[in-house]
Amino acid sequence: MKIAKDTVVTLHYTVAEPNGKVIEQTKEPAVYLHGGYDNTLPRIEEALDGQEKGYSVTLTLEPQDAFGVRDEALVRTIPKSEFPPGVKVGGQLEGRTDAGEPHIFHVMKIKGQEVHLDGNHPLAGRTLKFTIKVVGVRAASAEEIAHRHVHGEGGHHH
Repeated sequence: MKIAKDTVVTLHYTVAEPNGKVIEQTKEPAVYLHGGYDNTLPRIEEALDGQEKGYSVTLTLEPQDAFGVRDEALVRTIPKSEFPPGVKVGGQLEGRTDAGEPHIFHVMKIKGQEVHLDGNHPLAGRTLKFTIKVVGVRAASAEEIAHRHVHGEGGHHH
């Protein structure tokens, strides 16, 4: 079966820096619903479209095609007194952008009475090399299409 809109793609992937240093690698296969559902990066979908089980590809993506260009407006320093007790480095908190929209911020460091937050994706601003091997392709169920994501093993559970 070819990868097309409304197919479930099972794959292994490695994300690395351009010099080859591995950032992330699948241990178990990852699955996503193909076809513009924002379940993977658009350039990855584009590269896999029309391919079949066994296909392998290595893509080098610039920041704008991967996790975005860093936006320094999403970096904040806020007094620790404004946070609930127990705020920790590595935690995530929902805040608001300058436009007032809800956004997830990562706690980067706590220095004295200041908490440093970053609303950028941790890999924003980086050129990344993705190595992908397709290990399965199947038709998506009507429920998966309606919910816009994969259900069951490797997918979302309700």
